[in-house]
Amino acid sequence: MEFANKEYLFLLLLIIPYLIWHIMYKNKTESTIRVSDSSAYQYFPKSWRIRLMPVQILLRIIAFVFIVFAMARPQTNNSWNNEFVEGIDIMMVMDVSTSMLAEDLKPNRLEASKQVASEFIVDRPNDNIGLTIFAGEAFTQCPMTIDHASLLNLLKNVRTDIAARGLIQDGTAIGMGLANAISRLKDSKAKSKVVILLTDGSNNMGDLSPMTAAEIARSFGIRIYTIGVGTDKLAPYPKEVAGQIQYVYLPVEIDTKVLDDIARETQGGFYRATNTRELQYIYKEIDKLEKTKLSLKKYSKKYEAYQPFAIVAIISLLLEILLRITVFRKIP
Repeated sequence: MEFANKEYLFLLLLIIPYLIWHIMYKNKTESTIRVSDSSAYQYFPKSWRIRLMPVQILLRIIAFVFIVFAMARPQTNNSWNNEFVEGIDIMMVMDVSTSMLAEDLKPNRLEASKQVASEFIVDRPNDNIGLTIFAGEAFTQCPMTIDHASLLNLLKNVRTDIAARGLIQDGTAIGMGLANAISRLKDSKAKSKVVILLTDGSNNMGDLSPMTAAEIARSFGIRIYTIGVGTDKLAPYPKEVAGQIQYVYLPVEIDTKVLDDIARETQGGFYRATNTRELQYIYKEIDKLEKTKLSLKKYSKKYEAYQPFAIVAIISLLLEILLRITVFRKIP
């Protein structure tokens, strides 16, 4: 908490002369009732009213102090703050081709991949993370950000049938997906720059080969972790026939050699996930990556916070007036 008008706090110094005046002149005020001699009363025990008389002074001081605080405009913090936290820059590259609809992972490959990727993002709150999706072409679903709530929302909105409905060209353009992620990472100042590529096929589209993209990544100091997702056997694939869903079993064609070569070229790692549990284990392994310092800018909104001070001041003032006209009332 900070005060917008700090100069008003100097008014608190007035409490000192007030206390001095009260101590020096409290016994010199004119008596309400005049008597010829008060010596007979000096041995009388003091009543509880006499003992509680200083409470009035205390309440006046409290009221004054909190009025000054309210005038100084207390506020919550509202500024951009630079902080340094531990983190790395990561681009997640996810295959969304129609083959990701295969249900060897439940409910299907893409939905299982999205769920595990979401858990990975949640477990790394200090990382700059972005998302690239690709089929026959690639585009950035979310640029690198520390706003993981927005990232998770955009990841959730990735549809399993995005290529099937013709929103993007179908196919598997691994090289183009990597190129898109590299373009996001190449200007990063972080010491650790990582791409996590997840696919269930082999490169068959795009103008850039996966190995050329890997060489470009190496030149920028970007490490690539590749994940081949899908069973080693035939995978059930849903197909609509006459308005009904029927399943056909298709062979899994993951180009493990290219994925392994990409990882080796960039000093990353290659993993195979034949089920959801293995996929979760792989992301946990990647989660053990080295960390580097990341500059983080945070914004907090400012709010006026004078209300509690004003309330305390009013209560103290009203209580002092109430006691003065009742319990400590003087005889006219």
